Amino acid sequence: MAKVLVSDSLSKEGLAFLKEARDIELENKPGLSEDELAKAIVGVEGLVIRSGSKVTAKVIEAADKLKVIGRAGIGVDNVDVKAASRRGIIVMNTPTGNAVTTAEHALALLFSVARKIPLASSTMKEGKWEKKAFEGRELAGKTLGVIGLGNIGRIVADRARGLRMGVIGYDPFMTAERAAELGIELVSIDDLFRRADAITVHTPLTSETKGIVNDAAIAKMKKGVMLINAARGGIYDEAAVVRGLDSGQIGGVGLDVFVEEPPGLTDIVKHPKAVVTPHLGASTEEAQLRVALEIAQQVVAYLQTGAISNSVNVPSVAREMAPVLGPYLSLARNLGQLLAQVESVRPRTIEIECAGEAATLPTAPIVNAALAGLLAGFFETPVNAVNAPIVAKDSGIEVREERTTQKGPFATSLTLTVIGADGQRAAVAGTLGTDRTPRLVRWGKFEMEAHLDGSILVVRNHDRPGVIGNIGTILGTGGINVSSMQMGLDKGSHEAAALWALDSALPASILDQVRAVKDVAKVWAIQIG
Repeated sequence: MAKVLVSDSLSKEGLAFLKEARDIELENKPGLSEDELAKAIVGVEGLVIRSGSKVTAKVIEAADKLKVIGRAGIGVDNVDVKAASRRGIIVMNTPTGNAVTTAEHALALLFSVARKIPLASSTMKEGKWEKKAFEGRELAGKTLGVIGLGNIGRIVADRARGLRMGVIGYDPFMTAERAAELGIELVSIDDLFRRADAITVHTPLTSETKGIVNDAAIAKMKKGVMLINAARGGIYDEAAVVRGLDSGQIGGVGLDVFVEEPPGLTDIVKHPKAVVTPHLGASTEEAQLRVALEIAQQVVAYLQTGAISNSVNVPSVAREMAPVLGPYLSLARNLGQLLAQVESVRPRTIEIECAGEAATLPTAPIVNAALAGLLAGFFETPVNAVNAPIVAKDSGIEVREERTTQKGPFATSLTLTVIGADGQRAAVAGTLGTDRTPRLVRWGKFEMEAHLDGSILVVRNHDRPGVIGNIGTILGTGGINVSSMQMGLDKGSHEAAALWALDSALPASILDQVRAVKDVAKVWAIQIG
């Protein structure tokens, strides 16, 4: 019998499934503190949690038999995933369990904005009958612009088409052919701003999506446009939206997410043309039941058969191979994360080459890890090594895998190349150090050997005296400790690239100082791992 501990409140349906599962012994102990969980975890093979339990390194260290942690929901920030990975413990989540619920909430906000329902309701509760004050707008025949065509964005588009709305979409990772199959016209972001009567966003918050709806974007939109955000706070510039509401350029806005949560009585929250909700996108009875059942089924399937679903740290691979593959998975993921943060090529084709020792191993998990690292920053739905191939396929991205047993300059290496629709290419290559940790050995035309983990300052500059010294002075003055710095030089173009490994994240103010250094061309503050 495999013992499964549930340490958070779970729906009765989820508990019933665990209780009735073959060869599973259920222990239901919601509300445990860290110390209590560390004691209760002894002898447990499966742990099921929600957001309340904190599965820290202390808890994981106390776990003598734990094989799998199942999180009912998307976020795993309450789990020390690195500690779990080091112990060979699989961490699973339910990344799509609330997709329909979130999509429906976005549409509910759109209806509320279009028909002014919340304000009309509040005046009715004050005993008023102000019928003429709340003339609304029909959605049928209007054009909905969807920014981000991941799982949730596609559901919104599908439901909008059922409302007889025309749907246009912007997603740099989706092909026009794939969008057409979904009944969506793929357009540029500027065309979407100009043509849409209503706009909804369904992307993660990244450096590229932060403030994507700003004063300049709003000026391009139709007068009276309706804006919806049930994705991430910060995608809309809240101050710019307030200005658009005041001027009448924006007809109304529906927000479920904010830059700071809870936001308090900010200008946008108080605005009469704003419909606001307290991050309710995933808050439905059905979604909570669904994620509870899904995680119960996933944990039981793994304990009974070894099947892995929606793992955030381990691909589907035989358990005895995990210690050998583990370092390669980290290398592949970290190379993908690097490319996603320092290159602007929008992938239409992704190539992963495994050379030397890497080519003798099961390469599918390595490919999936590279895809996960590369694509995770561009989709609202979490991308991991399990669903990365599906995300790529759904977006019309071709994935190519190559193997060569020729070792070249390294006994083993991985090369990750991204090719855009226009043929533009970007590539990185890496190997494993003597301690089996990820190392970057090539970025485009620059060759180097740099640690690839943690907080990193990446600099491209003209190869002239004083640049490194000036950057080092700025970091030192700002109290930023540098653990290592590796540089690559392209003698033909007199360009240099350097990776500065930092002991802490780099504040924006210091990044701006580095950016202002003479002969510095580009800088990035990135996070790897």
